[in-house]
Amino acid sequence: MRALLLIFLGSGLGGTLRHVVNSSCQRWLGAQLPWGVFLINVSGSFIMGLAAGYFAFKAGPGWPQSMRLFVTTGVLGGYTTFSAFSLDAATLIERGDTLAAGLYVGGSVGLSIGGLFLGLYLVRALT
Repeated sequence: MRALLLIFLGSGLGGTLRHVVNSSCQRWLGAQLPWGVFLINVSGSFIMGLAAGYFAFKAGPGWPQSMRLFVTTGVLGGYTTFSAFSLDAATLIERGDTLAAGLYVGGSVGLSIGGLFLGLYLVRALT
């Protein structure tokens, strides 16, 4: 139960940070391109790499799983789910399963965009 509470709190922090970064980028760089989402996805993936590497190679058993979940699933998951997607893809590549990684990346991006257009189509058709 403690882990769920930490994930909940971390997600709130990450989501708030996502909103601040996104709205700041729109003010500073304009809304012609989604610079905020771009920055969030790249920075979130970079930070996920730092966190995963630290937890795997430096932190040792002293860091409880609940704190790892707070940082990765909570804060970074609330900031951007793209960081978790990137970590999963990297894990498949590091395991040597490049076919699965390619299918995962291509399928995730393609089907997600397709799902969005399907949802838009259905709402438009029903209204």
